[in-house]
Amino acid sequence: MAEDQATAVMETSAVEKQPETTEAEALSVTSTKKMIVAIDESDTSFYALQWVIDHFSNLLTTTAAADAEVNGMLTVVHVQSPFHHFAAYPAGPGGATAVYASSTVIESVKKAQQETSAALLGRALQMCRAKQIRTETMVLEGDAKEIICQAVEQMNVDLLVVGSRGLGKIKRAFLGSVSDYCAHHAKCPTLIVKPPKEMTK
Repeated sequence: MAEDQATAVMETSAVEKQPETTEAEALSVTSTKKMIVAIDESDTSFYALQWVIDHFSNLLTTTAAADAEVNGMLTVVHVQSPFHHFAAYPAGPGGATAVYASSTVIESVKKAQQETSAALLGRALQMCRAKQIRTETMVLEGDAKEIICQAVEQMNVDLLVVGSRGLGKIKRAFLGSVSDYCAHHAKCPTLIVKPPKEMTK
């Protein structure tokens, strides 16, 4: 039975797993060299990163022996939302007024975004270095789900890992789901790490 489950994991391009399962070990093959973990401010994304560290460290360690064999690389990606310099407000029938942000506001927003990205990636690097994981980081800008898929294709990634926020069907329909989008559009296998129930309450 366990063998059948492991086979099912290998055959699907999108896998949603609880941390206690060992089925993801089936993905730990020598051909898996490049992995991307997408993170944001959510605890679920860092849970996914820790899950990867715990289950794939044998492919990503930076020991001398691993270096000699040119082991895999883990890329931690954070996508910033683009900042729109103006906003349109209704101004009567069929009209709208555009309000542009001042240069001071723009600089403040950009600085805040840079600080947030630095803090998130710093936390991620600290987690990876604690387990001697070979890691690089990237900050990108745009629509997260589309930018992540573009990065996967450009970098020829072997495995994309994303966390699941546990959105209900209604929220998912209105807000969309980065994990669902990536599972259907990324040009590589996508592993969706489902957090424990208490984390999504």
